[in-house]
Amino acid sequence: MTETVHMTRDSEHAIEANRLAWNASAKRHRESEEWRRQLAGFRDGAFSTFDPVITRILTDNGVTGACAVQIGCNNGRETLSMLALGASQATGIDQADAFLAQAEELRAVSPHGGHARFIEANVYDLPEDLAGRFDLALITIGVLNWMPDLTRFFAVVASLLVPGGRLVIYETHPVLDMFDPQTDTPDLPRYSYFRTEPVIFDDEIVYDGSATGKAPPSYWHFHTVGEIVSGCINAGLQISHLVEYPHCSREADYEIYEGKPAQLPLCYTLIAEKR
Repeated sequence: MTETVHMTRDSEHAIEANRLAWNASAKRHRESEEWRRQLAGFRDGAFSTFDPVITRILTDNGVTGACAVQIGCNNGRETLSMLALGASQATGIDQADAFLAQAEELRAVSPHGGHARFIEANVYDLPEDLAGRFDLALITIGVLNWMPDLTRFFAVVASLLVPGGRLVIYETHPVLDMFDPQTDTPDLPRYSYFRTEPVIFDDEIVYDGSATGKAPPSYWHFHTVGEIVSGCINAGLQISHLVEYPHCSREADYEIYEGKPAQLPLCYTLIAEKR
């Protein structure tokens, strides 16, 4: 990128550890029923893995005809889904090469495959030729929590956009990170909302609530809503939309927090435009 990003040694360690943890979990994802559904589904050009919320947000915010990028694309399912919604080109960026190999498998069966590109890279050290190329940038569930430095992260994201380009975020709500559904008292906060140290896990990273084996340690970073909003603003992004929702869009374990009389915010959407 045009801006040189200097990372602390701790941040660099966490980023590399997360890459190893994700690669170690890729085999589990490829063995799942969801993977088989995606591999069959993407043969249809209209197939999308987006839920109604993000489908509407993207449709209302210029995905049709856009040159789009997804930061933290995992196996490419949402990058390809943007093409199903009408994007003209879609680029997915991730540092886990094992998941990008799955993305290439999905791209190979998709009628839109020729309009998709996947790049293996640390988001804090992206190729310079990506700067200023994209009309739309997408970040979805969980990506921000793998990032040790939001100020740097949003500066990089903003540099990808053309003037007037839009960032769309659909993320887990930071309040939800205070709770742990696997404890005996899942409704009691376990972590401070203002925690600054990452939580370190040594289990495989899976979404479906199935039993996990051991994996290299991964680092889950806590960020408040204020830090997310300030990160966008400091990167020169003007926020036009911030909506919170009561539905769960992360791992199946967290679905126990839906439908409560005293309802937590579980996820949110944010839209910001590059000035």
